[in-house]
Amino acid sequence: MRRVVAAAFVSMDGVMQAPGLPTEDPTGGFRFGGWTAPHADSATGEWVMGLFETPFELLLGRRTYEIFAAYWPFMPPDHPIAARFNATTKHVATRADAPLTWTNSVRLTDAVAEVAALKQGDGPPLLTQGSSDLLKSLIAAGLIDEYRVMTYPVILGRGKRLFGTDGAPAGLRLTRSAVSATGVTLSVYEPAGPVPTGSFNIIEPNPLEAARQARMAREE
Repeated sequence: MRRVVAAAFVSMDGVMQAPGLPTEDPTGGFRFGGWTAPHADSATGEWVMGLFETPFELLLGRRTYEIFAAYWPFMPPDHPIAARFNATTKHVATRADAPLTWTNSVRLTDAVAEVAALKQGDGPPLLTQGSSDLLKSLIAAGLIDEYRVMTYPVILGRGKRLFGTDGAPAGLRLTRSAVSATGVTLSVYEPAGPVPTGSFNIIEPNPLEAARQARMAREE
């Protein structure tokens, strides 16, 4: 059975839009394209390259695919990432009829159903890059097996986010973490079932607290 690995660069407030280049994705008037570059160091470089050390296939939304298809095929053929990206299969979630010009590209017209089917077969992990809209659909369908998140010490405000406000609640288990010299938190998470809850309360509700709870119930 195959795994789906969601790899994402995110800001402290969860924005993942246009991490690499100023011209990457200005949708919605986004002004901070390239916000990860000032934080690059050996630790972040090793973490990124670690994504590609073992065989993988790419799983991309249409917009991210178009960005990548206009960039990676034109890099030097011996570039360590370009060589891997150009050679591997690209599964592209799109209902558009535009041709997929990047070699080894496969169209997914019903991404959730087709990714679920791909997971039942044999093959390397399916690795996402960018693709915020696709990720939200896959997360809602419970198809993500692992999150590899690089959290940068910036607050970006408006922008495309990894998790939507209407997403399904879920618990996560941290399986690995590190921090770069530039303050980037490098984390690997796996789904861990429902959100656990508990309480630190050690006293019975007094009349003031009981009144507060009743008021909150009326205001819901």
